[in-house]
Amino acid sequence: MGVGALCLSASAMFLKLAATTPATATAARCLLALPVVIVLAIPEWRRGRALSRRGLLSAVCCGVLFAGDMLLWTQAIPEVGVGLSTVLVNTQVAVVPLLSWLVDREKVSLRFLLALPALLVGVALAGGVLEHGISGSNPALGTAHAIGAALCYSGFLYLLRRGGQAGQPMQTYAVLLATSAAVAVAVGPWWHGLDLWPGWRALGWLMLVAVTGQLLGWLFVAFFSARVPSTVSSALLLLTPVGAVVLGAAVLGERPSALQLGGCALVLSAGYFASARRSETPARRHTPERDRVSQSGTN
Repeated sequence: MGVGALCLSASAMFLKLAATTPATATAARCLLALPVVIVLAIPEWRRGRALSRRGLLSAVCCGVLFAGDMLLWTQAIPEVGVGLSTVLVNTQVAVVPLLSWLVDREKVSLRFLLALPALLVGVALAGGVLEHGISGSNPALGTAHAIGAALCYSGFLYLLRRGGQAGQPMQTYAVLLATSAAVAVAVGPWWHGLDLWPGWRALGWLMLVAVTGQLLGWLFVAFFSARVPSTVSSALLLLTPVGAVVLGAAVLGERPSALQLGGCALVLSAGYFASARRSETPARRHTPERDRVSQSGTN
């Protein structure tokens, strides 16, 4: 599972190296991964586990939100940096419980309420609201885009957990990827452009994004997340934002300020504190496939 989290962290670096538009990157990473996912979904379908109409509609809605997440996050990467953009997207650990509380009236834990102020302070520090001349082309706008991505990602996770169907994770993922690609193609001409042929260099980096983010990372995390305790899985998934910060500094020469790094640490610590000891309900224990998709539908 740790390998999967590190694969996911590398995708942000590859996206920056691809140096293409958000819509181009989003459409490419989905379409490049889709044939492999379809092949993996065929055994589910042959076992007579085709998606129901409700499951198909849920997957399409999730795909729209996942596209919003990828488009906004890709735009945030050059604006606030590879590492910090990935950290900021992980604020979804606070948004998903809030959605469950607002819509389903699920009880919010005391740990979550205690962690929320620290999480918000960490976001402000990581976004550089108190500084000038820090890393990234536009840290304030990049923070806004990353938070928008986190909101889309939170809605995606919420819908997937609420409407997903056990036993059909690969079919759900295939529909999700196809929908996300279609949304990116539709939005691209109106938002930063869509390049139908970004060139071999960009295509090579985008292929690595598809392999690390949409295939290896997702499959590793999906397979192992149900096989380790929740505290262990929460800690291992923190390798994704931490790995992105390290790769951004080591490979791309990003140099976040001390306050930004402090904010990054605060976001990660608060997120772990809020979610690490969340107990599983019997219903979730009986539907591991749904959990695997919902926990690993990451960037």
